[in-house]
Amino acid sequence: MSTDKKPNGYVPMMTGLAKAKCPRCRRGDIFASGTYSFTGQKMHEKCSHCGLYYEREPGYWYVAMFVSYALNVAEMVTAAVALHILTGSDSPWVYVGVLLGIIFILSPFNYRYSRVILLYWLTPGLHYEPERAKDKHGEQSIM
Repeated sequence: MSTDKKPNGYVPMMTGLAKAKCPRCRRGDIFASGTYSFTGQKMHEKCSHCGLYYEREPGYWYVAMFVSYALNVAEMVTAAVALHILTGSDSPWVYVGVLLGIIFILSPFNYRYSRVILLYWLTPGLHYEPERAKDKHGEQSIM
């Protein structure tokens, strides 16, 4: 049994990343809809828990395109190697068909997690702040 006590509202980094939670408090959702939702992927403008604005500056999400490209390349290389090992096919049309299908199926995943990876790991000065993750139960209203 561990004697380490986690602070109120603590969420581990990989859990917050996998569930697309705010990188600063890991409590508020980054996206308003699911990954494979028919309504599209809508992002919240700011965190509902700590108030962090997700778009740090104009054009901030352009960097996510490079992250998405890197994810796409990694997925394609992995799929091509796996396809070669499993089928041993020399036909380029098998590879083109399967890889285009994989690109189509994984594009919502890549869109979402390229932005999450950008927020979690590639944004300087944006770190987890445990004091912001605490529940707001004890706060009194000024109004």
